[in-house]
This record gives sequence, C-alpha cells and structure tokens, in this order.
Amino acid sequence: MTTTPTAVPVEQHATDEPRPGLDPAGLDVKAHDHLWMHFTKLSSYAGARIPTIVRGEGAYIYDINGKRYLDGLAGLFVVQVGHGRQELAEAAYKQASELAYFPVWSYAHPAGIELADRLADLAPGDLNKIFFTTGGGEAVESAWKLAKQYFKLTGKPLKHKVISRAVAYHGTPQGALSITGVPALKQQFEPLVPGGIKVPNTNFYRAPEHGDDLEAFGRWAADQIEAAIEMEGPDTVAAVFLEPVQNSGGCFPPPPGYFARVREICDRHDVLLVSDEVICSFGRLGTIFGCEKFGYVPDLITCSKGVASGYSPIGACIASDRVAEPFWSGDAYFPHGYTFGGHPVSAAVALANLDIFEREGLNQHVLDNEGAFRATLEKLTDLPIVGDVRGDGYFYGIELVKDKATKETFDDDESEWLLRGFLSKELFSAGLYCRADDRGDPVIQLAPPLIVGQSEFDEMEQILRSVLTEAWRRL
Repeated sequence: MTTTPTAVPVEQHATDEPRPGLDPAGLDVKAHDHLWMHFTKLSSYAGARIPTIVRGEGAYIYDINGKRYLDGLAGLFVVQVGHGRQELAEAAYKQASELAYFPVWSYAHPAGIELADRLADLAPGDLNKIFFTTGGGEAVESAWKLAKQYFKLTGKPLKHKVISRAVAYHGTPQGALSITGVPALKQQFEPLVPGGIKVPNTNFYRAPEHGDDLEAFGRWAADQIEAAIEMEGPDTVAAVFLEPVQNSGGCFPPPPGYFARVREICDRHDVLLVSDEVICSFGRLGTIFGCEKFGYVPDLITCSKGVASGYSPIGACIASDRVAEPFWSGDAYFPHGYTFGGHPVSAAVALANLDIFEREGLNQHVLDNEGAFRATLEKLTDLPIVGDVRGDGYFYGIELVKDKATKETFDDDESEWLLRGFLSKELFSAGLYCRADDRGDPVIQLAPPLIVGQSEFDEMEQILRSVLTEAWRRL
C-alpha cells in the first residue's frame, strides 16, 4: 500500500489563535474545492479541516491556527538548514532583481555557472559535469536517458536496461517510475517504459536466513545484481540505480562491503553505477554526497532536495568525465532539457545554502550527533510494537511489528488503521510532523533539519513513545 495522509479533525488541530490576516475557514474551503494535494486520498478530508502550514522557524513549523510542530521530516527530506533563513530569501530577492529567469539552453548565466563549478568541486572522483533539473524525478529521468545515449555513442546500442532494488522509490515520471520498485505506485500507469529490472534490497531485518552475518548478507545482495546482469545479458544493461540508504521501506543502510562489491560488478560488465542521492546528499548522512559516507565513486549522481534546502526548487544529474566525454567532443548533443532547469534564482539560493553548510559546519554537526540520534530512537525498542530502528546520519526508520519475537507484521487492514487511521493524525496532533508509511512493512520515518540536537531528539522520542504506547493499547 502507499502513503496517504489522513485527515486531521479540526478539534485536534486548532489549539491556538489563528495567524493575523489569514482566514482559516475561507482558505479551507478553497483548498477543498481547488487544491489537488499530491499522494493524497482527497476524500479522506470530507468533513475535516485540511492541515495548513503558514510559517517555519528553525526546526519547527506553525499551522494556520498558531500551533507549533517539530518538523521531523525536514518538510520532505528537504529543509536541511532549517526554516526561516533570511539570507536565503535575500539571495532569491537579489537574483530575481537582477535576472529572474533565463534558460541554460545554449546560454549560461553567472549563478548557474558558479553552482555547476561548486558542485563539481564537491562531487567525488571525476564527476565534473552538471546537468540541472528542477527536481529529483527529473534528475533520475535524465540519468537513464543519458546512460542510454552514452552507450549508443560508444558503440553498445543494445545497453538500455536499468537494475534497481525492490521497494525502492526513484520518482514518478514514466521512466523514473519504471525504475521505482513499489508496485502499488505503478499499476495505474502501466504500461511503463520497458527495461526496469528489480533485485533484492538490503533489509537485513527481514533476512533471517543470513543469521547475524551482515557482511555475508551484503555480498549476497550485491551478487544478486550481478546475477540479474548476467540473466538479462551484459550487452543489454546500461545502469544500476541505488540509493546510499534506501528510503522506501524504511531507511535500509548498506551492509559493509556492499557498494565496493557493486562497483566491482558494474566495472566488470561495463554498467554505469548511478547513486540516487535525491534524499541522501547535502548533509542528510553527514557528507555532501552520500556515496562519500560509504566509500564508493559512482558514474552518475542524481540529487535535488537538500541542495537549496527547499527555498527554491532545483536538482541535478552529475556525470563523470568519462560519461560526458562523447558529448564534449564531436557532433553529439543530449536532446533533453527542462524549461526551469538551472533556474537563476534557484541556483543563487543553492549557492547561499552551501555557504551556510560551510560556515556552520552542518555536515560535521550531523556526524557529531548521529550516534545520539540513533541512541535516543533506540530507547523505543523497549516498546512491544517497535521491531527495528535503522538508518544513518539524520535519516532513520522505525519498523512496527505485531510480535517482536517472530517479527510478524500487520495485515493490510491493521496497517491501514495503524498508519492512516491513528498514527498520522495522533503524532501530528501531539506536535510531531513525520511520515507513517507502508511501502513495504509499516514504518515511521524521521529526517529532521540538520540543525537539531539532543533536545529535539528527546522531544521526538517522547512524542513517539506516548503515541506508540497508545496505539499498542488500542490494538
């Protein structure tokens, strides 16, 4: 099943005074009538107010009635530097005043040039060529198209297929959706782009046949990629798309040696390794790029969310010199682009965002505090409903179970009630915005702004403890 936010009854939501100048009732009517919310069962809001967020400050957001919530998901894994950063707003204003828009279709502008140069400096290895998009799904779409054309230009025209992992989410455009490994997100839009092949993910909690040997499990999981390449035929496989820490399913980190093995496999079969870092880049794991955390250098990186901390939309596909070389010489060009890719305002905001990262040492802050975050969340394992706590950096999932001893999960009806009928609205009502999800087994996901520390960790743990205890009582 997929994630569908649940209606929050107004009596649970409105506890403080409305923000001056806003009409909560009037805005709610307009939202019901006209706003098509994404990934949302719209009928669930019949007779209920739509939660409306009007401002943010630091690690907190405020609704239209003045109630405060801890942003435990950084918006949507996005707001790395926290809400309300005046200098990012000023960067957008300054750039818009000078040049609000111009495309990077055969032209350039200073903000786009400077951001491309900076990202090339930050990226590992020889990943020096920056193709801008406006979001993560576009970056993934661009990477697959680039991989296909690269092999056509280098004399291997049959290489077009892509291997990705079960339950992994890589975006909603038709190509990216083919790479996505969540069946429920795909069924309504089939037939999709052909060539998407799925292999097992790195969910060690659900791999009892490997006992306690995490490294052996990692080698087995990597070897399934090689088996898929050989089954499909190495002359037909263009790329392997992997997140450093898989998001969908609940934050699966890679076992030791996993990515080193995958890199060997890709090199042996001349397959491009794409690190999908739409979530895992720009500090989420304590490094600018997630691949740095786990010691591998991919051929392509896709990124978006944290590059501008959500203050303006921007994404990128970052290519190695080797992949870019056929396009930098001869007559070949990449017949692909987006109107707002590399937008001047977004690029200027991203540059200012990276300045904050450097000035405030946000990556080091995450590395210094990730152990405390994990330890605080692991306190919840004393609850009978908590089966596993996993993740890395400031990116964690808490898997919920019916029976800790057997790891029995909830059936569809139980999961529907637990996640959407109870947890989503009760956690929000208690002052915590996070994600309750069952693209895989039921989990709660946490990915707060990178500025938070122990006090916010404690606040998350206390709210989760209270609400999960009540959920178990009702079950």
